[in-house]
Amino acid sequence: MGLESALIPIPSEITMPFSGYLASKGQLSFVLVVIVGTLANLAGSLLAYYIGYLLEETVLLGLIRKYGKFILLSEHDYHKTEHWFRKYGDKIIFITRLLPGIRTVISLPAGMFEMDIKKFIVYTTAGCLIWSIFLTYVGYVLGENWNSLEPYYRKFEIIIVVLLIAGIIYYIDKHLGLRKLLRRG
Repeated sequence: MGLESALIPIPSEITMPFSGYLASKGQLSFVLVVIVGTLANLAGSLLAYYIGYLLEETVLLGLIRKYGKFILLSEHDYHKTEHWFRKYGDKIIFITRLLPGIRTVISLPAGMFEMDIKKFIVYTTAGCLIWSIFLTYVGYVLGENWNSLEPYYRKFEIIIVVLLIAGIIYYIDKHLGLRKLLRRG
């Protein structure tokens, strides 16, 4: 997950469920898989944050144009996440951590706009923790059948993610008061 968050295309949607599968077989600890996945994601996200923080936008866009195809990052993806960051502010970091593809790019504009690093770490860690738990749990529950379901998972990935996010928002609103939480941030 650290490599994925550092913009290297190694999808957590495969590595984390496989780790969950290994946890179901007793070869890894479920809790340790989640912790390592979350911390690796945070480390990679911090690397991408500091790239955005240190580089001028023109330099960053030049690098994306030249090398983006190697890390599956387009200028369009960058501008889309930049727009979301401008429109929704810091809290978009948490929300996008639950969205495949975009989750890896959002750190660049966060760094570029000099988002408060403490907030960045909190939102990133919270979102990555939920994502890590979910993916690890999927692999744990599916056991040996996890890899046979990948084509179906890819087909319904967006629906699964939307339902997951809706469930999380509902849970937070019901148990923590989402409106209160957003007003505090």
